[in-house]
Amino acid sequence: MTKLEQLIKELCPNGVEYKKLGDIATDIFRGAGITRDQVTEEGIPCVRYGEIYTTYGIYFDTCVSHTDESTVQSKKYFEHGDILFAITGESVEDIAKSTAYVGYEKCLAGGDIVVLKHKQNPKYLSYVLSTTSAQAQKSKGKVKSKVVHSSVPAIKDIAIPVPPLEVQAEIVKILDNFTELTAELTAELTARKKQYEYYRDLLLDFDVHEGGTNECEWRTIKEIFDIRNGYTPSKSNVEYWENGIIPWFRMDDIRENGRILSNSIQHIARKGVKKSGIFPANSLIMSTTATIGEHALIKTNFVCNQQITCFSLKQEYSSKINIKFVFYLFFNFGEWCRNNVNNGGGLPIINTAKLSTYKIPIPTIEKQKRIVSILDRFDKLCNDISEGLPAEIEARRKQYEYYRDKLLSFKEQ
Repeated sequence: MTKLEQLIKELCPNGVEYKKLGDIATDIFRGAGITRDQVTEEGIPCVRYGEIYTTYGIYFDTCVSHTDESTVQSKKYFEHGDILFAITGESVEDIAKSTAYVGYEKCLAGGDIVVLKHKQNPKYLSYVLSTTSAQAQKSKGKVKSKVVHSSVPAIKDIAIPVPPLEVQAEIVKILDNFTELTAELTAELTARKKQYEYYRDLLLDFDVHEGGTNECEWRTIKEIFDIRNGYTPSKSNVEYWENGIIPWFRMDDIRENGRILSNSIQHIARKGVKKSGIFPANSLIMSTTATIGEHALIKTNFVCNQQITCFSLKQEYSSKINIKFVFYLFFNFGEWCRNNVNNGGGLPIINTAKLSTYKIPIPTIEKQKRIVSILDRFDKLCNDISEGLPAEIEARRKQYEYYRDKLLSFKEQ
């Protein structure tokens, strides 16, 4: 019998009481707005709601942001052990993400954050609030839209199991071991990615300032590619979308499925294809507005939305260029695009005329293949979830989520 099983047998043999957060809270309140302009390098530590999604995990002990305390009106503080909820988000599935503060400095809570004070184990509460059951309660009744909101009453209504503190502490100890192992693997993967990026830049450095070498010629993007912008068929015309079989790519496809894509999340019907037509397989796509420079290699015939530009290799270069070689060059091209944006009209944009003048090196096809072979191995090690470190991290994550939900499911008293 494990220590946890022994504790449960001794301290809660008849089950565990489920309580609403409103019943275990000693205080619960909303933070106050801290604008981006008010964030400083020094001052009192603070948390803005977006950081709960992007920066903090189950718990944290140091704030990444600070502010001048005197500039913040209606100050709302949080302290050691408090739970923070982000009550504004972009998806129903992630709304009200929470984290526990286990540091010891007094901090300010920004707007769209709910602070929960309590007398439980803060890490335990944070773990239990990340379970599938708790997240379902957070999402209940929320409607999908561009911005999703929760509230103090909704947070107070979430019910969780509240075992004795000794049981909470033992569960935290077990789950901490899982998270620490995943953190170690993630740190190793980060180091491998930096190594990969270093060698990728080294292998693709053909002395751009020379404009050409004995083994390498240079050509502009417009010389090598047919360049076309994507489009979105009218959503109001059902015929353009109903029973669609033609892949229609957006940035969501790259975010969710990586940079080598054979199918899309959404599809359009043939009636939705515009005069510019269907783009050929083995083309590159790149975002030229908003998330500028993000790119992918598409392995099937397709179309894409208007935020994306398509680069299809011209016939005369098909035997001279390995498209996967240019795929790797596009990491540098994307960085160049981000540094040459036009911010005049709201969203940042890189216009086609400007990007088409960018020059890329074309070494011999044999050298291209050698470089692709080396970089493919690095890429697989760093990004392929079927093997290597990403696969191990994914396996550990699933194992952690399984045991987390299992450990935090109790017979109700």
